[in-house]
Amino acid sequence: MSTAHTFDTDTETPVAVLGAGPVGLAATAHLHARGLPVVLLEAGDRVATAVREWAHVRLFSPWAMLVDPAARELLAPTGWREPDPEGLPTGGEWVTEYLQPLAETPAIAHALRLSTRVVAVSRERADRLADTDRDRRPFVLHLRGPGGERRLRARAVIDATGTWFSPNPLGADGLPALGEEAEGDRIPSGMPDVLGADRTAHAGRRTAIVGSGHSAQQVIGDLARLVDEEPGTEVVWVTRGDGPAFGGGSADQLPARAAVGETAQAAVDRPGIDLVTRFPTDAVTRDEQGVVLHAGDRSIGPLDVVVRATGFRPELRLLAELRLDLHPSVESTRALAPLIDPNVHSCGTVPPHGAAELAHPDEPDLYVVGMKSYGRAPTFLARTGYEQVRSVAAALAGDAESAQRIDLELPETGVCGAPTPTAELATIGTGCCET
Repeated sequence: MSTAHTFDTDTETPVAVLGAGPVGLAATAHLHARGLPVVLLEAGDRVATAVREWAHVRLFSPWAMLVDPAARELLAPTGWREPDPEGLPTGGEWVTEYLQPLAETPAIAHALRLSTRVVAVSRERADRLADTDRDRRPFVLHLRGPGGERRLRARAVIDATGTWFSPNPLGADGLPALGEEAEGDRIPSGMPDVLGADRTAHAGRRTAIVGSGHSAQQVIGDLARLVDEEPGTEVVWVTRGDGPAFGGGSADQLPARAAVGETAQAAVDRPGIDLVTRFPTDAVTRDEQGVVLHAGDRSIGPLDVVVRATGFRPELRLLAELRLDLHPSVESTRALAPLIDPNVHSCGTVPPHGAAELAHPDEPDLYVVGMKSYGRAPTFLARTGYEQVRSVAAALAGDAESAQRIDLELPETGVCGAPTPTAELATIGTGCCET
């Protein structure tokens, strides 16, 4: 293993990794192993900001799929004890037992810049329109942090910022429903801790969950317990289509993922939980009794809380001055889209892919990895992101043979049929939960 360069922004042009989540940390570990100077930029004041927001959720990928090989090499000399490969951690355990210790290794800590937001990325003295010497110009990153605003030059950019902070709206047409933004305090996104920190917001009240994937199903499973424990608790599960796909059951190679669907399926057959299908929300209003969802002449409500579990989309504004080669609907790279498009694939399997499929031909050395690399497509797992960044690091180091040699085998979902628009957070895919 080679030794990483000492990073000095005044004398070297590093590889800039955006986002210190699971995949960004892994990317930094692989770049370190390749001896490449690297800086890891994180907008939050701690690593794994998104994972910490769903710390209560138990992942359905085991530890064996959640530890990156290059990260393991960094952790080994520190006395770190690897968890049971078959164990299923919560998001919080993933942070405390792996991600935070990884961030504290000398190699990662040296590269890490917390509370540093990347506002925009471009080519040095060349906007999106400029052609002259474009591929020979370094990238320039506009940063905002404790010291104010500054610019950073980078020889390459790996965007691992994920999608957690850009959720899809309630509106079935991809736009916020009328009134949705005004009622934002009643419409949280993601996976609330309804049995813990967020219990009082749901106990004895009426909650609607909008969405059909694994994230929605996990919340429904928790709310079913709350219905039993707290009198007066009511739940409405709202889907845009014919209904949720409950998974592959015993055919799913991740038993914990299958269990999520089985629990949710059992929940809809019990008192206190109503399933409303084919309800494409187009407006949200509020009356004296609560929030009301509307779809044409149909309505649901009044409701105390509406949980938006409708999936996520990539935030691309920070890359607006770069020439991205994106598929028009999926919003992944054009080369990757045919492998992951949910309008085509329904079995949950993704062929091996790496730097070649993630490249943007007009912007050499720019890569979007992790959940964000999938654009609006679902079923992303941490293992996919780890293999992506291994390949990208090899490509940036000039090791074309290693970059092209992709070793990725993902567990079958056991579901084939009509495509279902669900997206896994875990690992994020986090290996935990699909939305």
